[in-house]
Amino acid sequence: MSEHESGQDPSTGSEERLLSEDDHDYVPGGRRRKGRGGKGCLAVLIALVVLAGGFWFGLTRGVDWVSDQFQGPEDYPGPGSGSVKFAVNEGDTVAQMGRNLKAEGVTKSVQAFIDAAAGEPDSAGIQVGDYELQKEMKAADALEVLIDPDNLISFPTVTIPEGLRLVDIVSTLAENTDFTEKQWNAALAKPDKLGLPDYAEGNAEGYLFPATYEIKPNQKPVQILRTMVSRWEEAADAAGLEEKAAELGHTPAELMIIASLVEAEGRGDDMPKIARVIYNRLDGPGDKGGTNGTLGIDASNAYGLGKSGTTALTTEELAVDTPYDTRRRAGLPPTPIEAPGDDAIAAAANPADGPWYYYVTVDLETGETKFYEDYDDFLVGRDEYRAYCETSDRC
Repeated sequence: MSEHESGQDPSTGSEERLLSEDDHDYVPGGRRRKGRGGKGCLAVLIALVVLAGGFWFGLTRGVDWVSDQFQGPEDYPGPGSGSVKFAVNEGDTVAQMGRNLKAEGVTKSVQAFIDAAAGEPDSAGIQVGDYELQKEMKAADALEVLIDPDNLISFPTVTIPEGLRLVDIVSTLAENTDFTEKQWNAALAKPDKLGLPDYAEGNAEGYLFPATYEIKPNQKPVQILRTMVSRWEEAADAAGLEEKAAELGHTPAELMIIASLVEAEGRGDDMPKIARVIYNRLDGPGDKGGTNGTLGIDASNAYGLGKSGTTALTTEELAVDTPYDTRRRAGLPPTPIEAPGDDAIAAAANPADGPWYYYVTVDLETGETKFYEDYDDFLVGRDEYRAYCETSDRC
């Protein structure tokens, strides 16, 4: 059959066939199905877009991660607002201050404060106390306030001198605070809240340490008294009170009584010697130097009469027998008679070595005190004291 008869143009037949085969799939049975060439290109294009998007997301996340590793800790830009009373406590490290600052809303992160302090040599000298800061401060600005001691907030203070009886301490506290003696005594009636040692048996006499105390806003009498007992505990620990009591064959309570007697009777370098006289009279051999175990400390007798240990007692007053009468009764009085300070507590825990059973202060102006082993020598010292009193109005 000729090409003309076949119905095909010999010049175009093969191209038409090629186009037809490209545009249609062959289907058994002679039918042709339209091809998916357009959709296939679209799928490839979508895949490329998704792949590019994933690459971009991964790249940006990677950049963010790297940035996070090298940028500084979170910090407020400052300058801050409002007012925050911030306390630096005894023993606080820079890290602890940072934690407290963040908790108070002053700084945004602990690390920002640590980093600021690392570059400031004066941060090691931050003083214990209260400071006024602001909310949301830049860490370096908060540090600048804390390293300057002039920024410490001052509070009213009350000073308790050594040698005061409990009743005098209460009077002093009432005079220098907004609380009455009744309120202070009500607080003392709750000894379990004051932190007293068990051997004090609920009696704060001798255990309210003489020192200067800040009276901070919102503090109640119980809190202030607890602070005073805590300060006593520091002095007792520094002197090794409990350990020394065991070495000396006495109880810690007895050492506190001795410390109060030493506070009433001596000063400075004489305190350990007076403590030794007391121990010799209590524990010495035989008749204990002729004292029969009596201490003869008139400050204790005065306490038993409700008087200050500095009060000169009359013959009639000395004749009154109380549990605190150390002229007639051998041994220690039942409780401390006043508040001993550091030196007196240390002297009771570490008495001097010596054979003395007697002492007398021969000059009340200078406090000169002489010590004696036997009674006859003591009488010489007593005469010296009497001669002093003839020319002095201090007796």
